[in-house]
Amino acid sequence: MNFNTGMIITDLRKAKDWSQTDLSGKSGVSREMIGKYERGEAVPSIEAAKKIADAFEVSLDYLVGEGVNSKFDKRTLKRLQDLELLEEDKKKHCWM
Repeated sequence: MNFNTGMIITDLRKAKDWSQTDLSGKSGVSREMIGKYERGEAVPSIEAAKKIADAFEVSLDYLVGEGVNSKFDKRTLKRLQDLELLEEDKKKHCWM
């Protein structure tokens, strides 16, 4: 995780029109630490990053801006996974 993570947290928080206090309440991560992450003064632990990602309903990949799934939120990832589980003949109808 890097400074980019702090910018992503800030962008997600602002997109939801949440204050740092709101995010703290929804994630269980202190407001002070959220501020430090956003300013790039600290890097969230895996546990803190997971709590923040869950509050935003995004994957850890998305939160850190890395990996194959970094552009998808959890809802989109779930839909893709559901599509993968369909029978082959039903998949053909989805992709046409």
